[in-house]
Amino acid sequence: MKKLAIIDNSLYQEIYNPVEDWTTRIDLPYRSFRAVDGLLPDLEDGYTHLIITGSEASIVNLEPWVLAEAALVKEAVERGLTVLGSCYGHQLLALALAGPGCVRRAERPEIGWAEVEILKSDPLLGPAGRLYVFSSHYDEVYNLDESRFEILARSQHCQVQAFRLKGKNVWGLQAHPEISPASAARLLRGMLERGFSGQELIREALHSTPRDDRWIEVISRNFVHL
Repeated sequence: MKKLAIIDNSLYQEIYNPVEDWTTRIDLPYRSFRAVDGLLPDLEDGYTHLIITGSEASIVNLEPWVLAEAALVKEAVERGLTVLGSCYGHQLLALALAGPGCVRRAERPEIGWAEVEILKSDPLLGPAGRLYVFSSHYDEVYNLDESRFEILARSQHCQVQAFRLKGKNVWGLQAHPEISPASAARLLRGMLERGFSGQELIREALHSTPRDDRWIEVISRNFVHL
């Protein structure tokens, strides 16, 4: 029987609730764990699938809770779980598997509805092509060893939009396919109110017309069958 653990990396749940966003679309029995509070899943409890969520934190700040999570994620990969990291989770997955030399501050934040190019057909991401999806990140993954990792997607401002660990059901995805236009508006308003950097980019994203190609439908359907 399949069983999902969700590591919730959010800091301010009133503006960003990734567990709610994912579980409205992923039909698996699950438990969630707030990593910032030191809560992580026990991998002896029969989990088959793991989602590592986004966060308002920065991956370059290696606080104790981040290092503990990275160690657990590495173990989950070694145990053969199907793993998906989104946004901060994508970066944390790279940190866990490739080290701190593979994550950094982005030259330009990517905030709003971004066009992503899927470079090749993939069992999780779906067919090659271009689509629009919500993105909000100040950090990025780079410098991956392509003998170990397959780069699957890119965008104008992010060259590693998605990767897969070769030979494993392990994916990192920089964008937020789980975030709907309504959830995106709530997050962007919260970012403005809390004084996040890149205020001009945030305002521009908030007042733009959402362009959501519902990539989540492909990803969620494929994820539960892996």
